[in-house]
Amino acid sequence: MEHPHTPYDPQFPDASQTSADQRPMDDPRTVCWDLPHDLPIVGKARAMVRETLTAWALHHLVDDAVLVAGELLANAIVHGEPVVRLSLWTNADEFQVQVTDKGSGQPRHLTLDPESLHGRGLTIVKALAHDIGVTPHPDHPGKTIWARWRLPSHDSRRVSGAGR
Repeated sequence: MEHPHTPYDPQFPDASQTSADQRPMDDPRTVCWDLPHDLPIVGKARAMVRETLTAWALHHLVDDAVLVAGELLANAIVHGEPVVRLSLWTNADEFQVQVTDKGSGQPRHLTLDPESLHGRGLTIVKALAHDIGVTPHPDHPGKTIWARWRLPSHDSRRVSGAGR
């Protein structure tokens, strides 16, 4: 699937400018941002994710997706190489957060003791998303790590108000 590219804007555009929030849920929606390789951007990116999911009426995923995007971005900035790209996409069946960087290292789960201050990000991501994975770039350094949530069917969304 081809993802359109939206460059990073320090004022970050509102989701209505970068998303297809007027389309029916059956149509795919995508938004991407190339972000500075700087940890303070993570807070702004979380706000962009929150705004986009709200515009896409994925209210039940906002808190989990914001946390997951923040964890994946922090890992990419600390352990990866620029350029870091955050992508969100959805269709009628699923929603996905993707973070791409140019670093050659691969994410890994760490064995930690209870006093460890860092290293739980991927465990948190795995607990919140329905599925996670890493796609290495075959022809150049880098990888895309993604987290995916299955969306309830249209019928169950109308009946139950939907949730994870």
